[in-house]
Amino acid sequence: MALVGLFNISKNYDVKQLLKGVDFQLNEGERVAIVGQNGCGKSTLMKILAGSVEADEGKRVADRSIIIDSLDQNPRFKEGLNVRDAIENELTELKEAKERYEELTLLLSEDFENKKLLEEHAKITNYLDHHNAWNLDDKVERVLQEFKLKEYEYRDVNLLSGGEQRRVALASLILKKPDVLLLDEPTNHLDVYMVEFLEEILLKEKFTLLLISHDRHFINSIATRIVEVENMNIVSYDGGYDNYLVLKEERMKSLAKSYDTLVRFLKKEEEWLRRGVKARLTRNQGRKARVFELREKAKKDPTLIRKMKIELEREKKSFNRGEEKGKNRKKMLFDIEDLHFSIGGKDLIQGFTTRILQRDRIAIVGHNGSGKSTLLKLLLGRLKPNRGVIERGDFKIGYFDQHREMLDDNKNILDTFCPDGGDIVDVMGKNMHVFAYMKSFLFPEEYMMKKVGMLSGGEKNRVALALLFTKKVDCLILDEPTNDLDIQTINILEEKLLNFPGALIFVSHDRYFVDKIATKLIVFKGNGVVEESFQEYSEYLEIEKNINELYEIEKEVKQKPVGVDQRVNPPKPKKQTKLSYKDQRDLERLPDLIEKLEAKIDEINACLANPTCYEEKGLVKVADELKRVEEEYEKMSERYLEVLELEEELSSY
Repeated sequence: MALVGLFNISKNYDVKQLLKGVDFQLNEGERVAIVGQNGCGKSTLMKILAGSVEADEGKRVADRSIIIDSLDQNPRFKEGLNVRDAIENELTELKEAKERYEELTLLLSEDFENKKLLEEHAKITNYLDHHNAWNLDDKVERVLQEFKLKEYEYRDVNLLSGGEQRRVALASLILKKPDVLLLDEPTNHLDVYMVEFLEEILLKEKFTLLLISHDRHFINSIATRIVEVENMNIVSYDGGYDNYLVLKEERMKSLAKSYDTLVRFLKKEEEWLRRGVKARLTRNQGRKARVFELREKAKKDPTLIRKMKIELEREKKSFNRGEEKGKNRKKMLFDIEDLHFSIGGKDLIQGFTTRILQRDRIAIVGHNGSGKSTLLKLLLGRLKPNRGVIERGDFKIGYFDQHREMLDDNKNILDTFCPDGGDIVDVMGKNMHVFAYMKSFLFPEEYMMKKVGMLSGGEKNRVALALLFTKKVDCLILDEPTNDLDIQTINILEEKLLNFPGALIFVSHDRYFVDKIATKLIVFKGNGVVEESFQEYSEYLEIEKNINELYEIEKEVKQKPVGVDQRVNPPKPKKQTKLSYKDQRDLERLPDLIEKLEAKIDEINACLANPTCYEEKGLVKVADELKRVEEEYEKMSERYLEVLELEEELSSY
């Protein structure tokens, strides 16, 4: 059923026409993502659908009984409200409905045949069901926790930062659950854990939703349909982002050759998605199956949970050690030893050690405020560590920050790229005409004489990133490079970064971007804990979620009353209080032995892929050797897991 419809809509701003002859319907239960280049009319389309902006031509039709609500870019709150009050202030109608429901229930217990009361009771029940408003207090508490607002709970909401105020407004909206929810860039100012919580709520509560976002992972998780604004009209594609890529590529192939570049981007995007995401999906499904299987087994044998947690932790931190050995022969850029940094009594980094090499592509990820941008400033020398050492080699750094400090608002684009005159720029060793280069970043020729200060935030980001690739540097350090960029520009940025020959260190919450670019993660866990991982970010997060789920299962098992059998025959306490000599020896020596076996397996597999090698050694002989080494590897891995589990048990006594 269509809740809102637009028919033959046209809209101009000044002399620029944004929309012409647009037809669009939003049906109940749909979650539609609007995509398109910055400035193409996405927000205008959403505002016309909301009824807050009138079209120049055409008609808007909406069901009068529905409530449409939207997330403001700059929300406003009444004076004197703290954060909790600001959220609960938006839930007045739901709370009043709950109170009336309880009153009616009491009245009906005394007069259960009263028709009028029964009708009102049924109506309010449906209303509370639709908004899932039966346990609002619990939901308010959870949203405060998940959006990291609990610490500001009793602080004046108008004294919070813009990003924090948007989180308060978003929390209120998802708790109110309007009939149609409009979200313009809802993931801005949210870290990846908050985005995952938002995804969970939107899917679980079955919202009817229209959203604008450049977060492709979020779109792929949420959208049932994608609408792209282009050439003043819209094109609709069923499904999420991966399906959009397939359908759009097919459509582009049938159009003129001027779309060749876009087809190339789409094809690369689709190939990467198909290769990477499906492989992760298969692994994650297997992992989930094991977790669900443990739910039942854990009731009888809680040690299985610990074993699974250790296994998952090991998987989260695993990596190709053969590849890492090869990397160590490359030029070292940063050697970080026992790094500590605290500010305002808060530990951000405690005892972190790593090396950054010349071709590393490292994503720095974690919760908001955990210290990610601080690490960048430490690497740049703008902050000094409280303790520890950062040794830096002799190389040049290109830095992109969220404030675009490398740009001069008083210069036009041409002077920014050619300060000494002319019209040629050097882009990673290749001479290009500045007009052609800027066109690759979606700037038409007429923009060349525009002052930087006159550009939008997204346009300034595109200029700053384009400028970065004209600098001769060995290492790029980027702080949230995808902010304010549309998906097409992010595709361009990804191609440039993948072709960049130096090291890349960047902070980002964009899971899709991180998965595609990074070969290594530096994860800020909070409270100064920083760890490295060579997983893809989305897979790392999935494993982390599984581990947290196992902790919850373990907590449930521990809280269960002791069974009859356990009371009659209580388990004997373990006498062992420390690792035996053999256990300790295995704990120390097995990691190196396992690493050597991993390298040997890689070597044998390489031989099996090379006809010259396996013909010389004999195919059967090489295959038998692989089987023997793999069996030994499995045996040693099992033993190492067993010792790790024992060590954890003993440390808990």
